[in-house]
Amino acid sequence: MPNSQIVAPNRPKLSVAPMLDWTDRHCRYFHRLLTRHALLYSEMVTTGALLHGDVARHLDYNAPEHPLALQLGGSEPTELAQCAKLGEQWGYDEINLNCGCPSERVQRGAFGACLMAEPLLVADCVKAMLDAVQVPVSVKHRIGIDRVESYDFVRDFVGALSEAGCALFIVHARNAWLKGLSPKANREVPPLHYDWAYRLKRDFPALTVVVNGGITSSEQVVEQLAQLDGVMVGRAAYHNPWWLACWDAEFLDAVRPESVESLTREQVEEQMCDYMAREATTHGTPWPTIARHMLGLRHGLPGARHWRQVWSDHKLKDLSAREVMALARGGLDGCGLDLSR
Repeated sequence: MPNSQIVAPNRPKLSVAPMLDWTDRHCRYFHRLLTRHALLYSEMVTTGALLHGDVARHLDYNAPEHPLALQLGGSEPTELAQCAKLGEQWGYDEINLNCGCPSERVQRGAFGACLMAEPLLVADCVKAMLDAVQVPVSVKHRIGIDRVESYDFVRDFVGALSEAGCALFIVHARNAWLKGLSPKANREVPPLHYDWAYRLKRDFPALTVVVNGGITSSEQVVEQLAQLDGVMVGRAAYHNPWWLACWDAEFLDAVRPESVESLTREQVEEQMCDYMAREATTHGTPWPTIARHMLGLRHGLPGARHWRQVWSDHKLKDLSAREVMALARGGLDGCGLDLSR
């Protein structure tokens, strides 16, 4: 029996979605300051990049990022098995196969959402990955492709993969339109069908079903967790990262350590400055490369626009991160803010 037919019961109920060009190790370090227990995902890494490129550049991460999943993009079973094994050797807690990205760049590589048209191939890929590793293997997918909406299509896709041993599915509850829509529009235009994710859970009660797509509030998370095993949040977590600070206590049955219980945005900003200084010394990483991920930290607060503009001003790149922080905070003085928020 493939090992992933049994999914650990303590798998986090909340996760931050893999987002290309966004969820790199700097972003994940930032998110981990806010939530100690949510599952974080890497950006999608293609099998070609791992097998023929710089493995360390693609797989390296900071130890505090666990629990951490690696998302792979590919369509050749042997190559995916090799890359899954690499991910396990590097210490990732889960390996995920991308069957949901609709971008033309991904389609040219014959993987992502277009793979949903070939469930038997995907089943072979999943089985090869399961045979290669002992950590869980999951599949992130859409509910259909193009404009034909059919629950039977996604039910049969999940059924084929479950027969190959996959027990963990992240369902982006929209179709992927492979032609005529940008990736951004593909996250907004095709209608959401959360009820199809619920039907999958009813039809396959032994599987772990996590829902993704259009979830932007704690109220929605509560609603989804009443029906499903987990929730994956994408852009809303990136653009409003302070939301993550309540996840551990509200959704993950975890009491935040006393040192973290009263965490403020300013403390997170200071910890990120320390991280930027270490990265500059160790890897020569310029602070703007890291700071771009925390621009939403003051989302919704007075003075947020000025604060964001300072941190995104590349004319300040020769200053230290702490000097930039001082400039960013200087513009908040007239807002009547309590900087302990």
